[in-house]
Amino acid sequence: MIVTIFSVTVFALLITFCLTPLVARIARKYKLIDNPKLRPHPAHTHKGIIPRAGGAAIFLGIFIPILFFFPITKPLIGIFLGAITLILVGLWDDRKDRSPYIRFITNCLAALLAIGFGVGIPYITNPAGGIIQLDTWKIHFELFGPHTILVLADLLAFLWIVWTTNIIGWSGGVDGQLPGFVSISAMVIGILSLRFVQNDPQQLHVTYLSFATAGAFLGFLPWNFYPQKIMPGYGGKTLAGFMLAILSILSYSKLGTAILVLIVPMTDAFFMFIKRIIAGRSPVWATSGHLHHHLLSLGWGRRRIAIFYWLISATAGLIALTLNSKQKVFAGILILVIVVGFILWMNLLRKLPTKETEVY
Repeated sequence: MIVTIFSVTVFALLITFCLTPLVARIARKYKLIDNPKLRPHPAHTHKGIIPRAGGAAIFLGIFIPILFFFPITKPLIGIFLGAITLILVGLWDDRKDRSPYIRFITNCLAALLAIGFGVGIPYITNPAGGIIQLDTWKIHFELFGPHTILVLADLLAFLWIVWTTNIIGWSGGVDGQLPGFVSISAMVIGILSLRFVQNDPQQLHVTYLSFATAGAFLGFLPWNFYPQKIMPGYGGKTLAGFMLAILSILSYSKLGTAILVLIVPMTDAFFMFIKRIIAGRSPVWATSGHLHHHLLSLGWGRRRIAIFYWLISATAGLIALTLNSKQKVFAGILILVIVVGFILWMNLLRKLPTKETEVY
């Protein structure tokens, strides 16, 4: 088992690492590039012309190992179809920025594809003890055969996948920031799923998929770390959120664990979501003001910001692996209060003169 996990991780890492330079050359050839002078964007922080489309290499890094290590199941087909939808629309967006509403609809479609092929949340753990069943309300219908919709289970899965798919990319504005914390989060989910293998051997496939995801993003990291040679693009960012959402569902609906590991990007996204609504703006239209923007304005280097996100994710991941459900709630609330306080403090300092950004 350990040998296979190691093999899956290394295989995914090498595929992504080796294909990323090729993807970068193709992206330059077909103008899938980001030029701040021609494509100004309020949330971007980089300078110079940088190829996008890195998500294509990450996608291949995740799904090529599936051909060797995974049985092809119905849920896996849905995950693949959802992922490739995100990547294709992402490449289209990398060529020329598309409407955020088109992006949002695409994310909803990807979620529906995964859910339609069997990915759902039949229950959630009650921190006070026991579980809360979500699969009791069912709707049966005939469409080229019998089908069943688990109303609450599918609705919660849809909201969770769409939310996570959208907001993870919001914390990918600094070189190396996103692939680092996504790799750590996927590893934590993979380790967590190992606990259930004895009772449910199918969980081993969740473990393999988690480590394939971790390996693919790790393989992309050297090319994306400061100074980045390629960006993940919209497809890479949404693929990150989509896979983490799916993996947290498949590992016995451990949404609380995922929230704890992703506490910084989740809190930052929620804060920006509310802030945009209060300001009368659409929450799907990108703006500056994220935590990494504040840190840059205070003079933090890009490498320092990326490592800061990695350390928080790793620390929260260790907490998630060692605490029970009730303890996770208290730990999550404590970390949440700290992160919210930090973000509010950053917003108060936003009016200070911007310092020149360091490179370390």
